[in-house]
Amino acid sequence: MRVRVEQLVDELKGLRKGRGILASAITDRIGPALRAVTGTAAEDRPPDVRRKVGGSLLRWAEDLPHDLRLAVLIAFALAEDGRLPYYKDRVRLVAARLNRDERTARRRIDEGIGRLAEVAAAAPTEAAAPNVETGAGWHTEELRTSLALDQPTPEVFETRRIMAERDNLDHVDLAFTLTSDPSNGTIRTDDLEIDIFHGGRLARVTMESGDRYGFRLILPQPLHRDESHQIGMRFRMRRDRPMAPHYVCVPRHRCVEFDLRVRFDLDRLPAQVWRLAHAFQRDIEDPLAVHEPLQLDGAGEIHTRFHELTPGLAYGIRWS
Repeated sequence: MRVRVEQLVDELKGLRKGRGILASAITDRIGPALRAVTGTAAEDRPPDVRRKVGGSLLRWAEDLPHDLRLAVLIAFALAEDGRLPYYKDRVRLVAARLNRDERTARRRIDEGIGRLAEVAAAAPTEAAAPNVETGAGWHTEELRTSLALDQPTPEVFETRRIMAERDNLDHVDLAFTLTSDPSNGTIRTDDLEIDIFHGGRLARVTMESGDRYGFRLILPQPLHRDESHQIGMRFRMRRDRPMAPHYVCVPRHRCVEFDLRVRFDLDRLPAQVWRLAHAFQRDIEDPLAVHEPLQLDGAGEIHTRFHELTPGLAYGIRWS
């Protein structure tokens, strides 16, 4: 089905009313154009409709300017702090977050919706939500990562929810890249500590390259197709091995959502922080590459999210 931008704009403006994406009658709020571009079927249940439509909106908003992305995510009640029951209250929140009046906030929301509609109309029409098998037999539904840089040595806490794409999935192969200044010498296996908190047993750790660790996790019991499973891990770098000024996820397989929190030492705050999305790996450290600036909060923390990551591209932050 070919959709028009104007039709998408009308349907998106209808969706933002009331509780937005959290509306109880969400299936009645999705018109034919939105169904076509989000792969939403008439028989889909409300949770599936929210997942497909919400995921599409988040994905389309990735490359919007910061003010427009903030405006539309709050308008549709997709932002964690913007899940207010009334649209007028969410408009007020947009105004407060942008430090503008409500009239300007409404214009930003309308402009953002127009940009979303343009992106959606230009994309190939979805026959269904992305559900392509990865070849690994599993994919990541959700990756939540916290990087603590205010500790004696950098620590990464990772919670990963995977989904089996075949029956009898009994292990997963993962990787972690330890980026460090080359002047520190060759990276060794014992430069990184890997602790499994729950969800599996560490079977082996190997060096896949000069800075990438590969490791296999044996699952507690084999998974059936479409069964999900959660894994909790911690990565700790050696004290004398300072990490490079960036942290990114470069997925090998499909990753639906990546939630990243980074906590800096208040006594050593970076001068600048940038958000990297859909970045080529060579652009991570390129000073000429243009990325979106981020602001630290009062605790010296950054929080950002990414949706439907493209395998092989980088998502995360860099700082200086």
